[in-house]
Amino acid sequence: MKNIEVNTNPEVKLVFDNYPDSVKKRMTHLRKLIIETANETEGITHLEETLKWGEPSYLTKKGSTIRIDWKSKKPNQYAMYFQCTSRLVSTFRTVYKNTLDFEGKRAIVLQLKEELPKEALKNCIASALTYHKVKHLPLLGM
Repeated sequence: MKNIEVNTNPEVKLVFDNYPDSVKKRMTHLRKLIIETANETEGITHLEETLKWGEPSYLTKKGSTIRIDWKSKKPNQYAMYFQCTSRLVSTFRTVYKNTLDFEGKRAIVLQLKEELPKEALKNCIASALTYHKVKHLPLLGM
């Protein structure tokens, strides 16, 4: 396994530190899954972890931004957000309609009390992080 370069904005840690304990554990696990997937994905050598709209965000040179967050308005769930003008969520909905829950064209919604559907999420994360290389493929090459 290669080791990609992860550049982290120090302000990201502050966001994670401010989540309630039960949420922090889940959000940290999702963060690790994104980094692990980037590390395993061919062609990715660099991952930027920063804040966009105050949310932890993950970017690669040939990908589309992934944002993750928990919102107190919906305390039992957290989500992974994608650019709503991309084909990402519509493709994920087609491939994983029986595995994942979605919010419109922009998010995969996860429940705090449920285990992560790890393999499905890793496929979605890899597609987002390489989006500009796979967007022309049927079902993004999934």
